[in-house]
Parts: sequence; structure tokens; C-alpha cells
Amino acid sequence: MTGSDTKGGTAARRTSTGQGAVAAVSVQQTAGPDPYFPANGDPRYRVHRYELALDYRPGPNRLSGTARLNAIAGRSPLTEFQLNLADFRIGRVRVDGKAPHYTHRGGRLRIRPAKPVRAGAAFTVEVHWSGNPKPVNSPWGGLGWEELEDGALVASQPVGAPSWYPCNDRPADKASYQISVTTPSAYSVVAGGRLLTRTTKASTTTWVYEQAAPTSSYLVGLSIGKYQTVLLGDPGLGGVPQTGHLPAHLLLEFSRDFARQPAMMELFEDLFGPYPFGEYAVVVTEEELDVPVEAQGLSLFGANHVDGARGSERLIAHELAHQWFGNSVSITDWRHIWLNEGFAKYAEWLWSERSGGRTAQQLAALAHRKLSAQPQDLVLSDPGRKLMFDDRLYERGGLVLHALRHAMGDDAFFRMLRGWATLHRGGAVNTAVFTSHVARYAAEPLDDLFTAWLHEPALPPLPTLDARVPARPTYPPTNADSA
Repeated sequence: MTGSDTKGGTAARRTSTGQGAVAAVSVQQTAGPDPYFPANGDPRYRVHRYELALDYRPGPNRLSGTARLNAIAGRSPLTEFQLNLADFRIGRVRVDGKAPHYTHRGGRLRIRPAKPVRAGAAFTVEVHWSGNPKPVNSPWGGLGWEELEDGALVASQPVGAPSWYPCNDRPADKASYQISVTTPSAYSVVAGGRLLTRTTKASTTTWVYEQAAPTSSYLVGLSIGKYQTVLLGDPGLGGVPQTGHLPAHLLLEFSRDFARQPAMMELFEDLFGPYPFGEYAVVVTEEELDVPVEAQGLSLFGANHVDGARGSERLIAHELAHQWFGNSVSITDWRHIWLNEGFAKYAEWLWSERSGGRTAQQLAALAHRKLSAQPQDLVLSDPGRKLMFDDRLYERGGLVLHALRHAMGDDAFFRMLRGWATLHRGGAVNTAVFTSHVARYAAEPLDDLFTAWLHEPALPPLPTLDARVPARPTYPPTNADSA
């Protein structure tokens, strides 16, 4: 999710988001509930696969679905567990084929199996639900499923996923997904992942997508609309398949605004390692959105982000960078959101620097001046729920990486960055894991730097240029050491 001049968080509100195995070194679960959202998620089990079959009618905004979850119990027997699901009518619930006792109140589907699930055992959950989907309430407005004037989209960060499907809604609980959506044939369905089949029967079409890479629930993206599909770049040359889905009347502007996305992809693969998923899609809705939204393998933009003058190019870079930082390398809980947004912010600066715009040093100086004039009450490593989407978190997160780059020098810094994205591909991490990772590449201890930038509210001084970080650097080769 982009920050800076998109103050106010994550909801995409109308104004008229090789597939890798889970990295063994990553932190996969936290010991208890997310401290910012204790009502979301259940750490007593984890899901390794969701299979969702949805039927959506845009006119009456009617959604019905079946979800099959393949899950594994934790270290203790499961006498009960919960899923998060908004206010839908529940048709049926099954655990390993048997009817459990369940209650559904306040966005929580509490399930008590007929027989407790043994510790460490695999089990399946099946849920049938229907109703009129709508965003769930949050401090940042409505999140999740949003009905548009002609279609729908999903923008779930951080807790909007239960607005449209039952899930263990915690970022560290990552699973593969198969999503089947049936909708009137006049509409296209775009989801993150590979399109397996598209089957038309009478007046409806069923679209089936597979996302094999581990995916957090809030990063499951979906858009339903009347779109024209275009290719970006040339995947026949060995690049990542990239597609755009947009209203036909925006094609000319889109072609200019997104023309450099393939070059961004090439640069980010050089700097961060191979693109972590099988494909990348961008969707432009007919309507305006407050902010673009990243999902796994997919980013959503509003018509207001397409102007034919590359006015939102930094946002294109920001959302693409999230595929590495935030999506592939996820966070264990929301205290560590700077690891998503600070990295994507710094990727904006790296793209500007590499493409002939302002250098990272110039952009860092601008961000530092802006932060200097604002209250010094944000602790980056634990900002609190109220400030987790504050513009200052994005800017200060970018400045942390810039400070590290100056302290380490370009060679070690970029090897560290590539190693971070590679070693933790498909996993979930936290701030302590990051600082330990940096120590492997740094020539000297950086404890004071981390204390000042991450754990204290006062803004440290801006790093100045030195010989190790030239004003417009030469970037490392694609085979830079990643370990």
C-alpha cells in the first residue's frame, strides 16, 4: 500500500494489492494473537490451502460461496477454533466431513468440532455462506469487498479479507489458493495467480485462478469489471509475464503511464532477486481510488492514477516492489509494517535514481525535511495501531534503508537487500530477524543506528554522501551474492 501523500491508510475508497517454498529461516507464527488486531486470526492452527468457489451477481451485489480449508492443528489439541467472516448467512459448516457446533457473531465463526483435532493433525473445514458483501469497518474506513458502480474489487489491508471469505486472518498464516468465480459473461475476473480455465455456460463465465505461492489472507486480490487486457513487455524473451486490465477508453493513457513497468521489473530483479511469483497483473478500475492497492501478484489502481503523463509512476514502482517486500517476504504481525512500507518507499527512490530522476540522496533529504517539521512521536518498530499507516512511517522506513546504505556502502547494502528477499522468500519475518540479517553483511556493529532509527521517536540526522555511496551509483550485477 502506498503512503506519503495518500494519508489515511489502506482502504480503496471511491472518491466519486518460480513460486517459492516457505523459507525455513523465517518466523512462521507468533505465540499469540496479533497485538494490534487481537480479534483477527487464530494462532492455534494454520491453513496451508484455501479452495474458494464463488458466485457473484454485480447487479444485486449478491455473493454466495463455498470454502474448503486444509489446515494443521498446532501443538495442542483443538477442541475449538475460529475463522473470521463478516455478517453473511451460514449455510453449512463441516470439519472433516462432520457437522460441528458453531456460532457466528461479531465477525467470528467459532467452531467446536464433533471430535477434537489431535495436536499436529491435518484437518479440513468446509463453509458455505451467502449474502451481500460490503466492507468491514476499521479505523481507516471500510476495508475489503467494495461494490463499484459496475463491478467490484477487493482491497483488504490489513483486516478486510473476512468481508468476502472465511479465513484465519493473520499475516503470518500463509497458504496457497485456488479461486473460482462465476459471474455474468460481460464481466472479466482478475485475481492474483495463474488463470487455469475460463468456461462460459449460457450467460455466465467461470474463471479459475491458482496462486501456488504462500499468501497472506489480506493479500488475496480480486477485481470484477469490464476490462480490456493488454500485455506489458515481452514474456517471450524470458521476462515475467505482465498484463494490464483496464477500461478500453483509458488504453492510450495507460500505455504511456505503464510503459516503464517492464524496466522497473528488470531493475528490481537485479536488486532484489528473481520476481517471486509466476506473473504480475495490474488492474485499473473505471472509478477513482484514494490509493493504489497491492495484492499478491496483482496491483489495483484507480482511473485517477492514469493521466498519460506518468504522474503516478512512483506508485507503480511502490506497488511492484511490494511483491518482494510485504507479499513474498511478509510480516509476522502488524507491529512490523515498516518492513513492508519502508522497503517499498525506498524502491521508489531507487527507481527514480536509476531512471534518471532525482537521486535517493535527494529524495531522502526531502523526506527528512518533511519529517523534521512534524511531531516526533512515532516509534518505527512498534508504531501502534493508530499510527501504522501514518505517512511518517513510510518516509522514515525509507530513511532507515538509506542510513543503512551509507553505513554499509553500496556493495554490502545491495547484497544484504538481495539476500533478505531471497532467504525469506515465501516466509514471514519481524524487525529482529531483519537486524540479525543485516549484521551478517555489515563490517561493524550497527546497534546504535538501529536503536536511533527503529526504537526511538526522535529523528536522527540525515546521512551525508561519502565515497561508498556515490551521488548516482553503479548498481550491482544480476548475479550479486545473495547469501
